[in-house]
Amino acid sequence: MVVCRVLAQRRQTIIPEGVPEKWFPLVERMVKQKYHFVGSHTVVKKCYWTHRAMVDGRHCYKCKFYGIESHRDIQMSPAAFWCWNACMHCWRIRPVDVGVDMDETKMPFHDDPKLLVEELIKAHRRLMSGYKGHPSVDPKLVEEAMNPAHVTLSLTGEPTLYTLLGDLIKEVHRRGMTTFLVTRGVRPDVLANLDEEPSQLYVSLEAWDKRSYNYFTRPLVPRAWELTLETLELMPSFTNPTVLRITLVKGFNDHEEALRGFAKLVEISKPTYIEIKSYMWLGASRYRLSKDSMAEHEYVRKVGLALAEYTGYPLIGESRASRVVLLSSIPEPIRLGKGCPLGLKTPEPDTIGEYDSYDPDTMP
Repeated sequence: MVVCRVLAQRRQTIIPEGVPEKWFPLVERMVKQKYHFVGSHTVVKKCYWTHRAMVDGRHCYKCKFYGIESHRDIQMSPAAFWCWNACMHCWRIRPVDVGVDMDETKMPFHDDPKLLVEELIKAHRRLMSGYKGHPSVDPKLVEEAMNPAHVTLSLTGEPTLYTLLGDLIKEVHRRGMTTFLVTRGVRPDVLANLDEEPSQLYVSLEAWDKRSYNYFTRPLVPRAWELTLETLELMPSFTNPTVLRITLVKGFNDHEEALRGFAKLVEISKPTYIEIKSYMWLGASRYRLSKDSMAEHEYVRKVGLALAEYTGYPLIGESRASRVVLLSSIPEPIRLGKGCPLGLKTPEPDTIGEYDSYDPDTMP
């Protein structure tokens, strides 16, 4: 799991081993956005809430809903450059954005999952070591952060394109950590053949039918919508909790037709939970959508209550700072971590929210 340093056009940039030279502009842009490469195809990044957890004890909604401690959560993707969609709302920098010609649908290399997990833990520890001696950080939190408890497979790209995904999940669990797998649902074959389920499975959607999918999600492969429906049909077979994540894009999927369409998808997938979270005006999405597409929390809540009526899933929780609401098929969400022991009753300070203050060129 070696990373080499390459001098390119008078500037030194860390380039993952095995990456072709023509991809260097893409790597350089992601490094500028504070992604850290592990091996040939994996990235890890410290998120907004990791920092907030360290400096003022605030955690993201995953803590309030499911007990996931933000400072002990490794945010990563095993597919840094690859996806089967080119979604309008995605913050991901695509190769075409920086003049790189590559096939985004096929991963040419697949690092060993055991080595990947080992290096991911090291990378997380390096990222968190900067808080040692910080005047606003409790040394106990630094000690906790050095022992991650959770891995979120999301961040950028489509994780199910990594052919050793099941082994990666198994290795994370073997080390006593939990996993969230966030997917677009385009690889039902991979999900159906996982040797070990993630602790929680997310299928992330913005579209409610094929027409809206082709317009907004912009698939890069044939039959992507049909494959997504196959994944939704597969979801009831999972024994661990499942989530239908709806990214709310104001003016696109917030009307009655969309909500009725989502209700039909809920009927098919029978998720444990439905999360409705506002689109955030970040990264490359700023070139495709306006800031008006980002909903305030009260609007997210309004849409959530409307979808609750269509689905029969009551709204049981919310996080104003993250602009997200939780609809659930069970009275209380299953706690997968030890964070936020008050659960859904965890108070939220009336202070700055998620990405209200950020550098849009580096986050993400």
